[in-house]
Amino acid sequence: MRVLNILIIALAAALLSSCASMSYSRSVKQTGSIVDYLYPDAKSAPAMTPTVTRLRPPVRVGIAFVPGAGWGNGLPETARMKLLERVRDSFSKHPYIGKIEIIPTQYMRARGGFTNLEQVARMFDVEVVALLSYDQVQFNDSNALSVLYWTIIGAYVVHGDQYDVQTMLDASVFDVQSRKLLFRAPGTSQVKGSASWAGFSEKSRAAQTEGYNAAVDQLVPNLQAELDNFRERIKHDANYQVENKEGYKGGGAMGWLMLALAVLLAGLAWMQKRRE
Repeated sequence: MRVLNILIIALAAALLSSCASMSYSRSVKQTGSIVDYLYPDAKSAPAMTPTVTRLRPPVRVGIAFVPGAGWGNGLPETARMKLLERVRDSFSKHPYIGKIEIIPTQYMRARGGFTNLEQVARMFDVEVVALLSYDQVQFNDSNALSVLYWTIIGAYVVHGDQYDVQTMLDASVFDVQSRKLLFRAPGTSQVKGSASWAGFSEKSRAAQTEGYNAAVDQLVPNLQAELDNFRERIKHDANYQVENKEGYKGGGAMGWLMLALAVLLAGLAWMQKRRE
């Protein structure tokens, strides 16, 4: 009996030590940097030469994710397209924006620079491109106690792993011809959760997608606000010239000026008619 007790204690100690050794804390990072994509060989910040940016509404716009540094980095392509569709749909109602093209990731070359951006713009016939850069970090933690319970009871019973997914999206809108950054807007999110070892991979992948969706929820209204601010800013900025395309009569500083002039002339005509 004494020998049996000793064997049980030794077995329990071995289990505890092996479980403790299986304890881990790690992180998974996905990133697509706009600086690495547009300025791959820059040793310092690029010098910005003053240029006049000409915008011709309705502007043809492209939307794309910045390519990641490694193969398979970031969301699957189907999930990326769904996110880009959400951004596209939120801007399609504006009359000063023409067609909006979603650019698949395979056309975006890692560290391709403005040369690749200009090639893509010509291919999809767009003048302005909104580039979505991303940075997502998932922290995974497991402790010895959770592993011990997993060993004795089973992976489907005890939620022993925790994850914390932090996501940042940034939409940078560039005029392709002048290479000028017009405006930008961020979106962030944080998703926390836990799962058993058996279901951890599936739930953690779902949390990554949830993190991107939540970041887009924040990014879209921020991008709308920055677009409105940009429209007001270019009315008084000599570095921008707005010239409507043929057949388009709204938008831009000139559109508002013509509207005000039309209202003034209508008022003068009404006053003249009253006098008569």
